[in-house]
Amino acid sequence: MKILKLIVLLIAIGLGAYILLWLFGVIASLLWYVFWIALVALGGFVGYKLFLSGGDEETPKLEEKRPTAIGEMENVDRALEEYREKYLPKDR
Repeated sequence: MKILKLIVLLIAIGLGAYILLWLFGVIASLLWYVFWIALVALGGFVGYKLFLSGGDEETPKLEEKRPTAIGEMENVDRALEEYREKYLPKDR
């Protein structure tokens, strides 16, 4: 009777290990599929956002189109002279 109990115990341990390994495999494969589905979904989301942002943006502007008050134009003459000296070709 002792040998029969030992054999049943070994079979139970073997089946328990087999079930644990099977559960580990199922969970690992599910996580693998979730990873690839998330990666494809992320690619689709980024592609969709890039597709939508492609055509309706305005070109960037150097400055805003707002009126300038006379009080803000204190150093305009000096700035224009510096600009002319720096960027415009000099007459020879």
